[in-house]
Amino acid sequence: MFAPRDPDEYLLDTERRVIRVRRHWACLVWDTFEAIALIAICVMVSYVLPPALWVLQNILWYVALFVVLRFAYQVIEWWVERLVVTDKRFVMTTGVWTTKVLMMPITKVTDLTYERSFWGRMLGYGTMIVESAGQIQALNRIEYLPKPEEFYDTISELVFGDKQKQAERFSMIKAQRAARGKRVVG
Repeated sequence: MFAPRDPDEYLLDTERRVIRVRRHWACLVWDTFEAIALIAICVMVSYVLPPALWVLQNILWYVALFVVLRFAYQVIEWWVERLVVTDKRFVMTTGVWTTKVLMMPITKVTDLTYERSFWGRMLGYGTMIVESAGQIQALNRIEYLPKPEEFYDTISELVFGDKQKQAERFSMIKAQRAARGKRVVG
């Protein structure tokens, strides 16, 4: 009831899921640093204050509690955000309390670019820039994408590759999964 819907629930029966990812954990690095620093400041200031200022000490501890809860919410928000790419479209779901579904048809993609910073190369993430027919779409810039080379290659194949070979490859993958007894999606 309170859990966000799974992104696969938004897919049509005629779609084949190709990729399903969550943004890289590195997107939480700054939030983690910020939370630790704010908690450390609250604790240090609380211990430096004289006992007579117990009201201010209590306020600082409530601020620290707020920082912890805020960070927990950011982690939950990261956890529920998913990007699903099918053979027909990009679908991204976000939101803990209010679910937001972003969608862009694969047929609108005209150009793909991915960027990797130094830290992105070290930690394994990048930024994918998806350009579409002269329009700015909701999914035009996807940051902290894990394994961007694989994502780039797969999307390039979907957009610019041979459609007949794709259909054969996907039907072969579906047959292999069925032979292994796994659930067949799409």
